[in-house]
Amino acid sequence: MTASALAATLFGPEDLRMIEHPLGPLAPGMVRIRFGAAGICGSDMHYFRHARTGDFVVKDPLILGHEIAGEVAEINADAPGLKVGQRVAVNPSRWCGHCARCREGGANLCENIYFMGSASKYPHMQGGFATLFDAVPAQCVPVPDHVPLKAAALAEPLAVCLHAVRRAGDIAGKRIVLFGSGPIGLLTLLAAKRAGIASSAMVDIAPAPLAFAARLGADDIVDVSGGDDGLKDLAARNPFDVAFEVSGTAAGLASAIATVRRGGTIVQIGNLPGGSIPVPANAIMAKEIDFRGSFRFDREFDEAIALIADGGVDVLQLVTAERPLAEAPDALRLALDRSRSVKVVLTAN
Repeated sequence: MTASALAATLFGPEDLRMIEHPLGPLAPGMVRIRFGAAGICGSDMHYFRHARTGDFVVKDPLILGHEIAGEVAEINADAPGLKVGQRVAVNPSRWCGHCARCREGGANLCENIYFMGSASKYPHMQGGFATLFDAVPAQCVPVPDHVPLKAAALAEPLAVCLHAVRRAGDIAGKRIVLFGSGPIGLLTLLAAKRAGIASSAMVDIAPAPLAFAARLGADDIVDVSGGDDGLKDLAARNPFDVAFEVSGTAAGLASAIATVRRGGTIVQIGNLPGGSIPVPANAIMAKEIDFRGSFRFDREFDEAIALIADGGVDVLQLVTAERPLAEAPDALRLALDRSRSVKVVLTAN
């Protein structure tokens, strides 16, 4: 009997369908994973609404999903440490290991990398919003039995934030500001607090996620929906050493440039709109700002699993709703409603 997988497949803007995909025999060198849980990411939402995120445009039907955990269903590879039935978090990155960037130790910048549920390469690499999906053994990180799979699935966004904080350098004792209080902004806040910051400010235009940031320990909450005078006053009274731009908007980046102190640092995490955008770039020179990109993650994925397992970061406090994988289209619509959702997680049933 031919196996199949029910998968959340994107055909165009707001055209996400649950489709049965036939599965062939498991290819040599691969591991087949049974879906356990997955987080809905901001990029999933961008793909859902626009069939693109930043410069990555969907050209063929794409199974979404890259924040995933599950159980090993089948192995056709030399896979030390893995066995059928094992619970794993799945690193969505599949790097080549031999290009110049990989040899330098920057696998996240691999010149040949494929990323699950992403249109960054063509043909696209299909994602993990599917009852069964395949990965290479190196992508599969064992998860202790006491860790819920819905927590393990959130190792991926936590790894993004750990990498961003690492890109900022030594931030112990520094004052930071974060633009965007979605899940990545909130997890970056938690990662930065672990790194020993002195204080933090969270900036957004939506009151519900800002209230969530306050509960997670942001020292200052700044609602800029009515203008940025309050943000400017706050920055003038107590300058920001480091800004994390997480919103993925030109306005957020412009505000980061405007409010970080002279000689400060900006870390760009958010995926800005594709093409050119207007920003006050001359101020980067005039204020001698260090402007750093932060793209996905590398060794931080295993670190994220360890932090979740030992209770160092409670990722489940961000989860505001759970929905079965079969209801993925409706779950994406819920996730897009920032007045009701911070993090929506898909479960096996």
